[in-house]
Amino acid sequence: MRRTLMFLAAALISLPLWAMHCPQDMAKIDALLQSDPPADPDVLARVKELRAEGEALHKAGDHNESVKVLGEALDLLSASE
Repeated sequence: MRRTLMFLAAALISLPLWAMHCPQDMAKIDALLQSDPPADPDVLARVKELRAEGEALHKAGDHNESVKVLGEALDLLSASE
């Protein structure tokens, strides 16, 4: 029982950390798009789409999915370098 309570407490404490991670990822994507956008228009369009989806998920409170989607956008940006 004690372990379960500790796990739940840790999970609840970590939720705001996930929420704070989304804006950082969005800012990083915005900065990369501003300073070094991908040359491939398809990649650029996909990154913008993922960034918008990530922001919508963040605003809806689905931070885990937002982090995944924004991470995919960051991966595309780093692969296009």
